[in-house]
Amino acid sequence: MDPDIVEHYSLGIEEDRLTEGETSRIEFARTKELLERFLPPAPAKVLDVGGGPGRYASWLAELGYEVDMIDPVPLHLEQAAERSRTGVSFTTTAGDARDLAVGDSAYDAVLMLGPLYHLPYRADRVRALSEARRVVKPGGPVIIALISRFASLLDGLRSGTLSDPSVRPYIQRVLETGVNANPGKRPEYFTTAYFHHPDEIEGECEDAGLRCETVLGIEGLGWLTWEKWDDPEGRENILRVARALEDEPTVKGASTHLLAVAR
Repeated sequence: MDPDIVEHYSLGIEEDRLTEGETSRIEFARTKELLERFLPPAPAKVLDVGGGPGRYASWLAELGYEVDMIDPVPLHLEQAAERSRTGVSFTTTAGDARDLAVGDSAYDAVLMLGPLYHLPYRADRVRALSEARRVVKPGGPVIIALISRFASLLDGLRSGTLSDPSVRPYIQRVLETGVNANPGKRPEYFTTAYFHHPDEIEGECEDAGLRCETVLGIEGLGWLTWEKWDDPEGRENILRVARALEDEPTVKGASTHLLAVAR
C-alpha cells in the first residue's frame, strides 16, 4: 500500500472524524441511514473491508450483526480492537481489499466504505471489487463508498482553499483524472486518493462481475451549509434535501461522497 496513505491515517485523524468533523457528521448519519435500507436484516454476517477505526463495525454489531472488519493501517486496527473490547464485539484483522484472506461466499454482505478511495489505478479497484464479489453470497449486496470527482473543488469553495495557488493545480488534476495527490504531505489536506465520477463505478463493477444496482449521493448539497447541522430543524432540512436529491443525476455528484450498491 502507498506509504503516504498509511502515514496520513497514522496521524489518528480518522478516529473521531465521523462523529466530530464538520461535514463528516452528515456523511456518517446518511451512510448509516442508507446501510439500514440496503443491508439484509440482522443477524446477517457482514465483512467491513477497510473499516478504519471501527465506527461502522461497532454500530452494526450493536444492531445485532455479526461483523468482521479488515483494515491495512495498524493504528486503525488498534482503535477498532479497543472499540470492540469496550462495546459489542466484532473481529479485527489486518488485510488488503485486493487480496482478502476469506473463503468464497462467506458473507451475507460486504462493505467497502473506504478502500476504493485509495486505489488510484483502475485495475486495483476492479481487483478489490472482484474480491468482494467472491466473498459475498450470491445476491448479497456489496456496498461501496466513493469520493465524488467534484468534492475537492466544492470543498475548496466552502473552505477557502481555492484561494491557495499551490492547491489549485491539484484540484484541476482531480477534475481531469480523478487522482488526488498531496506531495507536500500537508496534514490539513487529503492524501493520495481517487475521486470517482458518478457514472464510472458501474463499469468497474461490471468488469468485476457485479451488477451495479444504484449510485446515490450521500450528503446532498447540505454539506455546504454544515453549520446548520447543530440546529435540529437545520439538521432535518439537510437530511430532507439529501434524501430528495440522492438519485437525481444532475446533482448527485455535488455530494462529497457517493454510495454504490452492487450485487
